Amino acid sequence: MAETKPQNLANHTRWDPPFHFYILPIFALALILTLVHFFAHITHGDLRDHIHAFLLILLAVALLMLMFKVRLYALKVQDRVIRLEERLRLTQLLSEPLRSRIPELTEDQLCGLRFASDAEIPKLVERTLKENLKRADIKKAIQNWRPDYWRV
Repeated sequence: MAETKPQNLANHTRWDPPFHFYILPIFALALILTLVHFFAHITHGDLRDHIHAFLLILLAVALLMLMFKVRLYALKVQDRVIRLEERLRLTQLLSEPLRSRIPELTEDQLCGLRFASDAEIPKLVERTLKENLKRADIKKAIQNWRPDYWRV
């Protein structure tokens, strides 16, 4: 994947334009409009109008939830792949006794460590295990950033 500028802590967050700038706003707008429709018909109209408006709200909420769940499932799969990749990488880069402590690292910590260069991994893993660093703290501690351009 060709990127124009080097990745670092400040710019590593990825935006998926079709999701973040089209699908998400459309579903959010649909929910807002169904709420407006419901409250516009609540003071007048018959029971069928109220039921119809309420069902539109349920549909809009369900579609918004579906969109978020599908997105979260994809991110979870990416995290699992990252966990596997990083465990394999750490097995190659770490010496004993640090290698035997790889299972102690959480998925969150492994996802943060993926940005660390091979040279700084041993000290950063040791520090992570000693201080129980969180993903954000690990990323801040990285001196030589190893980009991950494939994550969305």
